[in-house]
Amino acid sequence: MTLDTVKHAGETPDTDQPWAELGLKPDEYARVRDILGRRPTGAELAMYSVMWSEHCSYKSSKVHLRQFGEKAPENDALLVGIGENAGVVDVGQGYAVTFKVESHNHPSYIEPYQGAATGVGGIVRDILAMGARPVAVMDPLRFGAADHPDTKRVLPGVVAGIGGYGNCLGLPNIGGEVVFDACYQGNPLVNALCVGVMKHEDIHLAKASGAGNKVILYGARTGGDGIGGVSVLASETFDDSKPSKRPAVQVGDPFQEKLLIECTLEIFREDLVDGIQDLGGAGLSCATSELASAGSGGMRVELDRVPLRDATLSPEEILMSESQERMCAIVEPGKVDRFLEICEKWDVIATVIGEVTDGERLEIFWHGEQIVDVPPRTVAHEGPVYERPYARPEWQDALQADDAGKLARPATAEELREQVLAVVSSPNQASKSWITSQYDRFVQGNTVLAQPEDSGMVRVDEDTNLGVAVATDGNGRYAKLDPYAGAQLALAESYRNVAATGARPLAISNCLNFGSPEDPAVMWQFAEATRGLADGCLELGTPVTGGNVSLYNQTGETAIHPTPVVAVLGVIDDVNRRTPMAFSDEGHLLYLLGDTKEELGGSAWSQVIHDHLGGLPPAVDLGREKLLADILIAASRDGMIDAAHDLSDGGLIQALVESCLRGGKGARIIVPDGIDPFVFLFSESAGRAVVAVPRSEELRFGDMCEARGLPATRIGVVDGEAIDVQGQFALPLEELRTAHEATIPGLLA
Repeated sequence: MTLDTVKHAGETPDTDQPWAELGLKPDEYARVRDILGRRPTGAELAMYSVMWSEHCSYKSSKVHLRQFGEKAPENDALLVGIGENAGVVDVGQGYAVTFKVESHNHPSYIEPYQGAATGVGGIVRDILAMGARPVAVMDPLRFGAADHPDTKRVLPGVVAGIGGYGNCLGLPNIGGEVVFDACYQGNPLVNALCVGVMKHEDIHLAKASGAGNKVILYGARTGGDGIGGVSVLASETFDDSKPSKRPAVQVGDPFQEKLLIECTLEIFREDLVDGIQDLGGAGLSCATSELASAGSGGMRVELDRVPLRDATLSPEEILMSESQERMCAIVEPGKVDRFLEICEKWDVIATVIGEVTDGERLEIFWHGEQIVDVPPRTVAHEGPVYERPYARPEWQDALQADDAGKLARPATAEELREQVLAVVSSPNQASKSWITSQYDRFVQGNTVLAQPEDSGMVRVDEDTNLGVAVATDGNGRYAKLDPYAGAQLALAESYRNVAATGARPLAISNCLNFGSPEDPAVMWQFAEATRGLADGCLELGTPVTGGNVSLYNQTGETAIHPTPVVAVLGVIDDVNRRTPMAFSDEGHLLYLLGDTKEELGGSAWSQVIHDHLGGLPPAVDLGREKLLADILIAASRDGMIDAAHDLSDGGLIQALVESCLRGGKGARIIVPDGIDPFVFLFSESAGRAVVAVPRSEELRFGDMCEARGLPATRIGVVDGEAIDVQGQFALPLEELRTAHEATIPGLLA
């Protein structure tokens, strides 16, 4: 077959090309021809198809994501914002922290182990590319119904992939979530987060500048796995045929990635790179076009120099391959030898595949023949921008009118006790220790808090005990009822979780998981959630540093619940002052902070007891969230509280059960006058937390709450070996522990 060169493309304008099979729309293919002034070569078509995919180009979401910049709050801590591999924030003492959350949803359904493993590997390389040492990972997960047979296939594979890859890298897994809902059947959400630490002067950016500088590809050889990969899989709706796309799922090698990490960090220490980019979605197509686009010149690449695992790969396949554990660096000629020496030391393959030019084109050659000649910005940054039609769905009013307040409530104290047991042992509220025990949470020795704490926390500096805390949250049920409020509730809960451990919330990353953007109802959900998140971040003063949009999360015509996952990062000056969630000292007084209202829409109780979703989610008061956070942080810093736990899914009773079981101590609880015991226990009103206050600090703590205007109600005391809601029921901790811990192993046995 004749090689499809640039010259050949110019001479054969009418050649049929598989643009539709590669995911391009007719108008997109026409635009490529307009940009080039001819038909694209096969290699150019491959590059545009993967880079203009939904996953890589954000073509349906860009118009809404701009709000994160337009409404960005003033924040002196933000060092690198949206547009780079990951955001970077100043955490003090000369340290910077980078963090980001991304999705690997569709690959993880097709091939659960490798899909999840390479999701971890990809996000770790994003953090590494910023110049940071990765120090921790997290994994917000969503699966279908807990008792569905396919959940038994997908969940163990995903968990094994996350644990296997992260454990081999020696990175602690410090947090995340596991949620079950039938809406995720056939379309699980596997989001992965990584946190990295560096000094300010170590920040690196993805750009290719300096004519004559060399382009070095280093890491694993390029193979046939992952051709098209996430860039294609994540850009279309799922149907029954998708398991046939197994070859598109990348295959990871965590030991190779560990070598790549240490090699890259040594290269950074010797200041050998001018620009760097990891190879993730869209592989070499992305790395070369983004580096050239962000730089000051052009780039020439000799594609036949790329080290291969499969010698039969075509140029198009090499450009589209998403084989893992690869990086691309821009290196000055005088530093190339030392760069290659370090790579050889770490047994990492490194090859000079090209150089930066003083032109404006990305030119790629195959055995001396030119197969790509494009303006790099048109590939990387000037793809299609769609203003998709969106409209509030016709069923939204009826859904919100179907209020949870009409549902039958427990009529007796015994029935209330039974429903408490049912909720706390339900799959979403039960202990996830079967899952988290497969992750190494304490490797490296700097983990301060980890699952099931409100947020994960790691020490940044061993001398000063500076630390950072990270939490991820997102309630798709709330967002289905009201996407604007649902996104803000996800932000508020994550913000609250960080503050509950004593850390000051600083910035966010997000992973926006939605159905097909071609559905106006889904696009309305996306537009509302994005608007809600941008408005919420502005009010809380937490800028969006970056993140990911994952669309087409639906099977056939059935979309998942809109699921904005929000990660909040906070800083704590001394990790020794962190606040755990465990009630561990008898005699400590329990205070409920915030207002409890009858808010049951989208609640765990309505789901578990009545299989109901309707009404409105809890009201959002971000001013109250800021006040609550200030109180929790001050109380932690000044030693006024010994434990704190935010209230969210499952309400007060869920928080009490988790804190009591964590500390091995019971609690005597008094229902305040004027409130229904059922509402007191199960309401999911936002802006609340329960804290354990030493008796010696009660007066000081109470005065602080009163002075700041935060409602603080004494509801009981840490005592005994049961949760005793006086006048209602008592539940021995042994019975609660059995119910709470047996559910997940029982489902997956």
